[in-house]
Amino acid sequence: MRRFLLLYATQQGQAKAIAEEICEKAFVHGFSADLHCISESDKYDLKTETAPLVVVVSTTGTGDPPDTARKFVKKIQDKALPVDFFAHLRYGLLGLGDSEYTYFCNGGKIIDKRLQELGAQHFYATGHADDCVGLELVVEPWIDGLWAALTKHFTSTRGKEEINGALQIASTASQRMDPVKPELSHIESRVELLRLADSGRRDSEVQEQNAMNRGQSSALIAESEPSLTHSVPPLSQASLNIPALPPEYLQVHLHEFLGQEESRASVTPVDPVFQVPISKAVQLTTDDAIKTTLLVELDISKTDFSYQPGDAFNVICPNSDSEVQHLLQRLRLTDRREHCVVLKVKGDTKKKGAALPQHIPEGRSLQFILTWCLEIRAVPKKAMLRALAEHAAGPDRRRLHELCSRQGAADYGRFVRDAHTGLLDLLLAFPSCQPPLALLLEHLPKLQPRPYSCASSNLSHPGKLHFVFNVVEFLSPTTMEVLRRGVCTGWLATVVASILRPDTQVSPAEGGPAPAPEISISPRTTGFFHLPSDPAAPVIMVGPGTGIAPFIGFLQHREKLQEQHPEGHFGAMWLFFGCRHKERDYLFREELRHFYKRGILTHLKVSFSRDAPVGEEEAPVKYVQDNMWLHSKQVARVLLQESGYIYVCGDAKNMAKDVNDTLVEIISKETGVEKLEAMKTLATLKEEKRYLQDIWS
Repeated sequence: MRRFLLLYATQQGQAKAIAEEICEKAFVHGFSADLHCISESDKYDLKTETAPLVVVVSTTGTGDPPDTARKFVKKIQDKALPVDFFAHLRYGLLGLGDSEYTYFCNGGKIIDKRLQELGAQHFYATGHADDCVGLELVVEPWIDGLWAALTKHFTSTRGKEEINGALQIASTASQRMDPVKPELSHIESRVELLRLADSGRRDSEVQEQNAMNRGQSSALIAESEPSLTHSVPPLSQASLNIPALPPEYLQVHLHEFLGQEESRASVTPVDPVFQVPISKAVQLTTDDAIKTTLLVELDISKTDFSYQPGDAFNVICPNSDSEVQHLLQRLRLTDRREHCVVLKVKGDTKKKGAALPQHIPEGRSLQFILTWCLEIRAVPKKAMLRALAEHAAGPDRRRLHELCSRQGAADYGRFVRDAHTGLLDLLLAFPSCQPPLALLLEHLPKLQPRPYSCASSNLSHPGKLHFVFNVVEFLSPTTMEVLRRGVCTGWLATVVASILRPDTQVSPAEGGPAPAPEISISPRTTGFFHLPSDPAAPVIMVGPGTGIAPFIGFLQHREKLQEQHPEGHFGAMWLFFGCRHKERDYLFREELRHFYKRGILTHLKVSFSRDAPVGEEEAPVKYVQDNMWLHSKQVARVLLQESGYIYVCGDAKNMAKDVNDTLVEIISKETGVEKLEAMKTLATLKEEKRYLQDIWS
């Protein structure tokens, strides 16, 4: 059988799931995929690899390759490697990203570009899948076209022809989305395009592409009112192309539980886990604020957990207890929730390389696994919908088939992906669906720990660690009257409720008499968001809302350093902060005033997006980027003349992109260069690690 090497670099499981799908389909098309995580360098060797290579790569929010690809990227970026190091290699790459982030698909682009620099050649055009409009819009046709590309590679006598733009996809439903056409890269980051010497697109084209993609997704729903459970013509009358049924591979037994104590630490065996008490919890916002923001102080004095300002750490959190109980009821397993789950790989499974899921520990109860191990709120992939349909009847079965079909892509995007519909929502919406427990264990991903920025300095608060979060609240997609909370923030709000104090701006007051609750945390290794090593370098900090968290740590740290070195030279510190209302959600207001009065914070620029102007005064600036524009000369001087640093923390999909665009405009205006040249300058700042982002969706 014709073999190819299949590597994936994943952050939260998307790339791995797609690679596994390719692996499964390869056998049907007469190929054998040698599947590995890109970090498993002992299991493959690209230097001696003679088979074609297929790579699936995701991208982090900051535009970097995922953590699993760090060593690989570092290795191939060795400048000592000759330009023909990979001249023997033929490959195809599928990048995953989200065009609402600044550096779209950059993880894949970094690897793609470097492989070409080292002499590797495409046997199949690179695909860029966009989670903003639905990964499947590119992933499915890209996979469909892969088999023809591999066939051509293997049957070609020379094996070197590039086939970009020449393949026909087998299914007529996807002919309009030929994967080798460059427009399928979707929405590209303007700055990243420049770094790749591809200036062919402009803003208007990006916007037109975005509109076209969303327009296609909404075309089927324009004439009527479909819902999660109900379709309308033409979909309701269409013949469907549904994916192949994923092979079952787990055998599940439930045994009487022996009653031993279950530890949360077993959830994350790879990382060191610290059980730490919560010594303080403070509400930073008023009760009438739109969002409730809490500051939590952890006591790490009896651990060897250490951090620097700007670091982040993970909170290991459980699923909602009420949702777990509802799921157990729906699965008719309530009376067996304390039973021990024993897993085996089916001896007759057709799944290639089937193995027990690493995120499900041995010897744990069903309730523990559903609570601490599985992301039960994860948006189900189409493969899971296809599997669920096998256990549904009548209209429910048909609708689940529609949602996972090629023809139902728009409905899947609207009612499943964009609505963040989870497994429990589906089971409530489709009452005839009664899946076995094995299906959930096969398809639900690992419950990921949630990252939070450190909001303190250990110089200022020895033995303590602060972090800040908004209590996320949203309506259930299936029953809109039910208000849900974020998995981690909702749990944390409940945990700290007994010791929560109203806002006293973190004064040294003692907590209440209630015993200190404890949580589990683990360190994160992505330590890039740190103050400059040279304290004389000027710093610009941009952090609206809870994005201010790491900058509080920066300022506390700088204050202590200046106390320790009164004769030292310290650079200017700018802070652009924003919130909705001055009197409701101005986080750390008194602390910022303190830093400003002491000269630690040399420039404090605050904007309030929802406050109306008072009397005759001019309309205030609404957002952080507006304030940056007002001070464009100073911003440009700090970055371009004084070798300063700019740090951006907060929302990726709106604020970070707007700040990025404003920086381009500032550089263009203040240096008198064209916008394209300004983008190149900003890209250079990022390469020099002087433009740093800690952003999230």
